Amino acid sequence: MAVAEDAEQEVAPQNKKPPTEDEKRRKKIVPGSLMKALIRPGGGDSRPSDGDQVIYHCTIRTLDGVVVESTRSENGGRGTPIRHVLGKSKMIVGFLEGIPTMLKGEVAMFKMKPQVHYGEDDCPVSIVNEFPKDDELHFEIEMIDFFKAKVISDDLGVVKKVINEGQGWESPREPYEVKAWISAKTGDGKLILSHMEGEPYFFTFGKSEVPKGLEMGIGTMARGEKAVVYVTSQYLTQSPLIPVIESFEEVHFEVELVHFIQVRDMLGDGRLIKRRIRDGKGDFPMDCPLHDSLLRVHYKGMLLDEERSVFYDTRVDNNDQPLEFSSGEGLVPEGFEMCVRLMLPGEIALVTCPPDYAYNKFPRPANVPEGAHVQWEIELLGFEMPKDWTGLNFKSIMDDAEKIRLTGNRLFKEGKFELAKAKYEKVLREFNHVNPQDDDEGKEFVNARNLLHLNVAACQLKLGECRKSIETCNKVLDANPAHVKALYRRGMAYMAAGDFEEARGDFKMMMKVDKLSEADATAALLKLKQKEQEVEKKARKQFKGLFDKKPGEIAIAGSEEREDNDTGENPKNFDKEDSDENNSEESREAEAEADQMGWFSRIWPTGGRLFSALGLQRCSIL
Repeated sequence: MAVAEDAEQEVAPQNKKPPTEDEKRRKKIVPGSLMKALIRPGGGDSRPSDGDQVIYHCTIRTLDGVVVESTRSENGGRGTPIRHVLGKSKMIVGFLEGIPTMLKGEVAMFKMKPQVHYGEDDCPVSIVNEFPKDDELHFEIEMIDFFKAKVISDDLGVVKKVINEGQGWESPREPYEVKAWISAKTGDGKLILSHMEGEPYFFTFGKSEVPKGLEMGIGTMARGEKAVVYVTSQYLTQSPLIPVIESFEEVHFEVELVHFIQVRDMLGDGRLIKRRIRDGKGDFPMDCPLHDSLLRVHYKGMLLDEERSVFYDTRVDNNDQPLEFSSGEGLVPEGFEMCVRLMLPGEIALVTCPPDYAYNKFPRPANVPEGAHVQWEIELLGFEMPKDWTGLNFKSIMDDAEKIRLTGNRLFKEGKFELAKAKYEKVLREFNHVNPQDDDEGKEFVNARNLLHLNVAACQLKLGECRKSIETCNKVLDANPAHVKALYRRGMAYMAAGDFEEARGDFKMMMKVDKLSEADATAALLKLKQKEQEVEKKARKQFKGLFDKKPGEIAIAGSEEREDNDTGENPKNFDKEDSDENNSEESREAEAEADQMGWFSRIWPTGGRLFSALGLQRCSIL
């Protein structure tokens, strides 16, 4: 027998799941501890299982028939049946085992020993002290209903039953505008409100205009869906829909989601709002022009004054010709483009925009006052996605890549560094799928890719992302340590970051690997030396008199006016190929960044970190 047992253990799978807590508790059921007697048969042949919400009445009696507790009003209860979600709710052991055996409409009597009801050791269900938990009891259960439930709140305070499925996948969220038919009943079936005739109930999601639990339920519904949302008292917040909620333990809302209007808070602060007026064609957001595209729109621009003055209308001022523009190139105000990217073809949207996303940073129409808030009514007529490189020959791919790169260069010249960087990075992503076929194509491809990396590094430097710029240059230098342009660009980034020794090393390496770059490297080294001298000079001024102040005197370090920066020489050999067309600007930015690296912190590095940790970026000396 022992051998057979050993063999069974060897055959048994090693990855068997450990038993759940409920499964462990069921082992407490022994013969005679749980008995079932059928009082009234149910209908159908399906029984509840894990994930189902079960709704049932329960009356507990002693063995001599005295009612201990009941949900039924005729037995002293509130008349509200119990709701549990199998596998989720805390239940006594007898219910874990007995409830799944019942049919809908069935009435049964369960006779339970204490260890399978509330007398169980460490029973997870609490009961009043007066309850006879050490006695054998009768539990009469009527199974009213059960169904698959969507648990919306972890504490089971909000549960949804779907009656009819909706269309699409989108659900309302803050601050969408919602229309729905709504009726509500108490847990015992009393009707407390009905918005099922006339006009559907209208509310703005997230504005506390319906109880919290109901809003949570509606937030999981699709357009046209019909459902019942079960909400317990902790989620029954006061609202215009139900002003008084104190007396309700739970409410069952029957909801049909008629329609919702997509309203998007584009910035998250309520300043840039896109409100859909007419639905477009397709599925959101898959059929939106999320990627850079050629877009065609009609729009009407209005001031947010009392008259809603129209300052431009393509149908009137452009002879009914739509506006065509390429997204991602800064050709329209930023707020305008952000919203159009989230529109479907045929959609009409009303966009309310603050000045910093409208015309503060964009050429302002003559009839738009400075700092004006505006509103655009936009209709997206259609868009064309950029052509796919799949199936194109190598030359066509490289020509298209060069066009995009040149667009990035234009944006760089205009100071739109983020947009320029996005163009370069887009081509680099597409290059991951390009496979040159011979050595000549391979060389052209590598040169183009290196140039794009250095364009990205230039943008990062302009945006003050010195460390990222260094990392991007390393992508070129890791493969070609003698790449002169990458050495120069990384040296400038090191100088901007205050890493003067690393910058000096890159500029000296330039001269070593390419004699033609000697003039540019020498100019960069001269600028680096001047910068080190300026930093040291300012540091000495900052800490002058540090130790000769009398008690009580305070000297504010760094209060001197900044000296004018010397622009120095402009390197000539690196300004013709890519976005680095103004290296004097790069040098000036490097100086500004380097000013932040004080002489004191260079001779005592931990001191700088200490002052930063204390919040003393420019320390006060006492």
